[in-house]
Amino acid sequence: MMNQTIPPTATILNVKIHAVTTIQTLALIEQFIAGGRPHQLTTTNPEFVVDAQHDEAFRHIINRAALSLPDGIGLLKAARFLNTTPLPERVAGSDLVGQLAELSHRHGYRIFFLGAQEGVAEQAIAKLKQRYPQLQVAGYYAGSPAIEENEDLLQRILPTRPDILLVAYGHPKQDKWIARNIERLQIPVCIGVGGSFDFLAGTSKRAPRWLQQLHLEWFHRLATQPWRWRRIWKAVPYFSWLVLRQKLRQK
Repeated sequence: MMNQTIPPTATILNVKIHAVTTIQTLALIEQFIAGGRPHQLTTTNPEFVVDAQHDEAFRHIINRAALSLPDGIGLLKAARFLNTTPLPERVAGSDLVGQLAELSHRHGYRIFFLGAQEGVAEQAIAKLKQRYPQLQVAGYYAGSPAIEENEDLLQRILPTRPDILLVAYGHPKQDKWIARNIERLQIPVCIGVGGSFDFLAGTSKRAPRWLQQLHLEWFHRLATQPWRWRRIWKAVPYFSWLVLRQKLRQK
């Protein structure tokens, strides 16, 4: 496989996002696995960017990531509005898990599923195996990102020697957990994937495809999970206000 060049980054509110397509992302992941060295990937969305404004450690993790993926249409619009490096397409973490399962099915990559509520990872794996019967599961465990559980998690993961570690603890906990442990893990690809296991298992529903295409996934979340209104406020109107403020300061 030809080596892929790491794409340039857009900078939005001092947070870096790689200008990468899904095809490029998957090619780079294969390259990372072939190289064997550990890499952290973040599925960066507008809520990540807002939280990174007051969480310097989280911002540092995103900006140092081997790939900061553009997981949100708001980022594409913001990059265009701010005249920074254009972001070619959304690379959604929820879609990426299925695409990695397909790579595992085709190439034998071993995946460890860490996080979500008890039983959810098993349900997600069962659904994935219906589509990709040769999916190679190194292991799965719910656990917790709490410091006191850190050593137990490592001892469960290390012997399985996965190529890919998916961590579903929600941001920024999952991303900080990976950053804290990546040197000991020595896993080629470590990705925080938020609620992806729940979507795959069917315990949470994603917006219908037509709403996704209209860029109204946030509206579906508000209608079906109204208790998340603070997070939606942060990811949509508040993020938009911060971007507008940055644009005005550039003038």
